[in-house]
Amino acid sequence: MTRFASAFSKGPALVTFITAGDGDTLANLDALVAGGADVIELGMPFTDPMADGPAIQAANLRALGKGTTTADIFAIAAAFRARHPQVPLVLMGYANPMTIRGPEWFAAECAKAGVDGVICVDIPSEEDAELGPALRAAGVAPIRLATPTTDAARLPDVLDGAGGFLYYVSVAGITGLQQAAQASIEDAVARLKAATDLPVAVGFGVRTPEQAAQIAKVADGVVVGSALVEIIAAHGDAAAPHVEAFARTLADAIHGAKENAA
Repeated sequence: MTRFASAFSKGPALVTFITAGDGDTLANLDALVAGGADVIELGMPFTDPMADGPAIQAANLRALGKGTTTADIFAIAAAFRARHPQVPLVLMGYANPMTIRGPEWFAAECAKAGVDGVICVDIPSEEDAELGPALRAAGVAPIRLATPTTDAARLPDVLDGAGGFLYYVSVAGITGLQQAAQASIEDAVARLKAATDLPVAVGFGVRTPEQAAQIAKVADGVVVGSALVEIIAAHGDAAAPHVEAFARTLADAIHGAKENAA
């Protein structure tokens, strides 16, 4: 059983995002696991992040301002894997850092560091050849994004070659600023789950345990990023206990959602 399958088999999963190089990243990753996160997304800081709202844009600039490199990110990933052998780790970012040395190099480094999956925001399924074959050959899952504008005609292309889980971007916009209505999320998740056996995780705009619990009643996972990144912005290198405490409130809400609905 893969780490992804194990993480999602226990019920709704808490998927958390932070930016590599922002604050004490390893301490914050440990705090997320201690707080109950089931899957970790580690953002690769990038100068022109098209999908990210102000909080994650600022985190990218803080990380890049400290000189964070791709090598640093893989070192963080390897250290995380040594400390948390069973927790799935996903790198999330943009094509340039992932392909500048060639997709085979990037995929090999992911495998060596123990990375389970990659979300590349700006390589759509139509351009899978740019990175997907190299990832799959290295045993790393290309995790795809579906959105409110992914129609029935395009969805099979999005799912073709995908792995790990399907990330449903619940708003047609950037991270952190708005949340979709619960009814639209429920309709979208039902449509996606009818088309794939992959777990479906919902993100963008999820900021509170209450929101997360509602989504967890219908989805296989709930993604929270900007709210955690804002905690790191507020507390800097001392953020870890605050990250753990907030993650625990999210995990309790998500993990209890199905039981409360029963």
